[in-house]
This record gives sequence, structure tokens and C-alpha cells, in this order.
Amino acid sequence: IASDRSDPSRRRVDSVSAALFGYQSQATKRNMLSSAATTLLKRTAAPSVLKRTATPAVGAVRNINLHEYQSARIMGECGVNVPFGIPAHTVQQAVDAAEKIGDEDVVIKSQILAGGRGLGKFMDNDDGTPGLQGGVHVIPTSEVHDYAAKMLGKTLVTKQSGPAGKPVNTILLAKKMSLAREFYFAIMMDRASGGPIIIACSEGGTSIEDLAEKYPEKIIKVPVDLSEGLTDAKAMQVVEGLTVSGDKDAAVQQIRALYDLFVKRDCTMVEVNPLAEDTDGNLIAADAKIGFDDNAEFRQYDIFEQRDLSQEDPREVEAGKWDLNYIGLDGNIGCMVNGAGLAMSTMDIISLNGGKPANFLDVGGGATAEQVKSAFEIITSDPHVEAILVNIFGGIMKCDIIAQGIIEASKALDLKVPVVVRLEGTNVEIGKKMLEDSGLALITAEDLDDAAAKAVAAIQ
Repeated sequence: IASDRSDPSRRRVDSVSAALFGYQSQATKRNMLSSAATTLLKRTAAPSVLKRTATPAVGAVRNINLHEYQSARIMGECGVNVPFGIPAHTVQQAVDAAEKIGDEDVVIKSQILAGGRGLGKFMDNDDGTPGLQGGVHVIPTSEVHDYAAKMLGKTLVTKQSGPAGKPVNTILLAKKMSLAREFYFAIMMDRASGGPIIIACSEGGTSIEDLAEKYPEKIIKVPVDLSEGLTDAKAMQVVEGLTVSGDKDAAVQQIRALYDLFVKRDCTMVEVNPLAEDTDGNLIAADAKIGFDDNAEFRQYDIFEQRDLSQEDPREVEAGKWDLNYIGLDGNIGCMVNGAGLAMSTMDIISLNGGKPANFLDVGGGATAEQVKSAFEIITSDPHVEAILVNIFGGIMKCDIIAQGIIEASKALDLKVPVVVRLEGTNVEIGKKMLEDSGLALITAEDLDDAAAKAVAAIQ
């Protein structure tokens, strides 16, 4: 969910490395688990009903995601029916919100950027007592204080958050609704059809992934031609597939409002689970998750201002400040490379030599010595890093600039791990001479295979 302002060509590694080289970065795992929509699309291949043919391509998969309460506000502005709710950041705010809602019972919901909250579990407290079971509860208003205290400031672990969980800094107090039925609804981009695709199911809730695996025929998929937009016929196809029992024309308007949100707000995904039907037959987006295209930040500034950095890897956040493209991996050899393709090759050759890359870090083509130093700081902030491999092919990036950054970082940070350096290209001889004269215990390599072998040997 990190917002990356760098060149889109440098943001391809997250999906490419996972698909081609078998690496799974933390960002990849988050995106893979970010929505049931992705799972449904994979498990039930979408039919290619459009005439044009989409050209397969690897694109950026990292995008900014919003919390439920933020998404609900944006959806409401677009005409989507959403339940009344009030966010709270403190226990007292939660109590006040429940009193404002004014009902005997209220829904209290943890706000984290991961699904599966209802079945999640809070980490144990510092005193060893068990954490609260479940991140979503329907409770008497009189118990809001106790529940809010057990949620705020705690870490919620779900099957989509990863074992480290996510911090709960906000909770949502929502009005309890009388829901007759629950559906599943999502819109996302589909490469097979070359445009948006609506995915829906007449049964929604927490078990949608399992339902899709057991009964794939219950999942309906409606591709939308961008040149035509969502036609009334296709909107009605979705409504009929959901088996809506109320006013079908009103339901069509809700489907259209969700599609308009997807297009006008530059979304990469709109997922509503459940899209519920109340006792009067009205459709209500009871819970929603929305992702936005990073490239649209310049025209969706109000949305990107709501980015919650506490839900992101702090190393990726810091890298973004220096215009570095960083993705954390699970290995122990830190990598600093210029260019996404070279970075993936570097990770691949490390693996072929028996090592495991700890990260992807692309310094780009115009990095300064200060940026190189910052890159080292970010790499070494990972406690699992036991060695660093620097692989630079100097084209636009000059080898002497990289060498200067390495020297400054090594002296300033007092590096305790071995550093293997392979330089090639513009000013390579100057760069190598600078490293030799630095007096630092750097390990130089003649080519990439030599560098990878030396990095692996350095930690054995």
C-alpha cells in the first residue's frame, strides 16, 4: 500500500520478481492478500468477451489504500449508500461517538489496512494476558469504553496482515443495521479483457474465498468496455446475478455509482464485502476497501493526503523520501543496484549462488552520494542483513558518485557487515581507485557472478 512517486518502470519489480524469480516481498504479500477480488479473479478466469485483445504486460501493483471509514466517506460523496459511522482515535472519542449514534447496540470496528478483521486476534498484552479475539464486534453501547481500550494502540493479526499484524490507531463506531442478505461486489482491472471487470456473488461475507473455491459457478464476472462505460444492460446483469429482491432500478443506480467511483477517482480496486440488502430491499455498502493508482496523485490529492504511514513498512516510507525504490524481502543479503532489470538479475544470481536477497533497492540513474548513504542506512536498518552487495552499471549513473556514497556511508554508519562492490561503466576506473584508496575493508568484484559468490561466501 505504499505510495511510490518514482518512474512506473521502476515499480515493476514487486510483481515481476514474485512471478519470475519466486521472491515474495512484504509488499507483494500485502498486495496478494489485499482483497478477495484478486483471489476470485485468479480462481475463476474471466471470459474475454470484448473484441479487442489486451497485450499482457507487467505494471505497477503498489497503490495507496484507505481505511474503511475513509472509503465510506468517499463512497457516500459518490452516491453510494453507506452506513452511518464515526471514527474515533481515543477511548473518550469512541464513547462520545456511541452516544451520538444513540442506539442500545453499536458496531465497533478496528481500522487496519488488511482484511479478515472479524476473525483476527489482537496480540497478547505486555502483561501476558490474552489479546481480544476479533477486530469487529456488535456490543452494547455501555461496553464501548472497555472494547475501545482493548483495541486502540494494540496490534491486530489477521490472515491477510501477516504475522506481524497491523497497529490499530483508529476504530469506527457504526450504526447497527438490519441486514436481510449479504452479497459480494468488486471492481478491478482485468488484463484478460483489457479493462475493468465487475466481480459479484449472491453470497458474501468472510468466507467468500472458500465459496469461490468450492462453487466457482456462483461467481459472476462482467467485463466493462471503457469506451462504452457501464451500460444499463450490464448493470442489470450484475443486479440479476446478485438476485436482488428489492427495487432493481434502484440497485442498478447503486452499481452505477460504484462504477463511477472506480473511474472518477482513479481506483485500482473497489471491493464491497458485504454489499448488503436491508429489510426494505435497499443495497448498502456495509464494508468497503478501495485502492487508488499512485500515478493519479496529481489529480486525487485529497485522497493521497489521507495516506496512513503507520500501516506501511517504515523502510519503504523512508526510501520514498529519498526517491529510492525499496522493497523488503525475506533474505539476508542486502542489495543496492541501479535499474529494476539489473536489480532482478542481481537477486536471481544471488539465489543461484545459494544466497537469499534481503531487499530490492534501486537508486535510479541520477542518485547523489547523499542518496547512496541513505540507501545504506535503509538496508542496514533490517536486522536480518548480514552482507551488502552493490551492483552498479554506470550509464547515466557515474561509478565515482556511487563510490563516494559508499565511502561516506561506510565511515558514517560504521558498517559491521561485509560490503561487496561491483562497478562497471562510466568513470569505473576512478570509482575503483577511490575505493582502493579509502582504506575501508570493502570486497571488490570483477563481474556480477563473482560479486554474488563473494557476498554469499562472506556470510558463511
